[in-house]
Amino acid sequence: MASRNTPVGNRLADKASSFGDELVDRATDAKDSMSDIAAAATKRVDEGHSMAADRLESAVSAVQERVGELPGGQGVKEFASAAADRLSTTAEYMRTHDAKRMMADVETVVKNNPGPALLVAAAFGFVLGRALTRD
Repeated sequence: MASRNTPVGNRLADKASSFGDELVDRATDAKDSMSDIAAAATKRVDEGHSMAADRLESAVSAVQERVGELPGGQGVKEFASAAADRLSTTAEYMRTHDAKRMMADVETVVKNNPGPALLVAAAFGFVLGRALTRD
């Protein structure tokens, strides 16, 4: 068996060391790439959430303009007004919070309400599945 002090042992040790160095370099590159991807995704979410807030405000305006025309009586009108108020609050929240803060808030809500969070996730998954499998 080749010992470390022989030429064969030294070459094996050098190759192992070289392989280890290359492995560390590749792991570092992968970590850096993932960090870059995460930063880019966060930036896109931060840019997109102001657009989403604007669209929510447009929906609020549309509901508020037409709330008087809704059939179904006063109860329906009150429900539509309350929904518009919630949408407006959501739009303001999206404008004032960045992606990291929103994710932290979602995590808190899920931890405090795991049952309803699971039901919402299941319903969302079902709707998404149906939308993606439609012909």
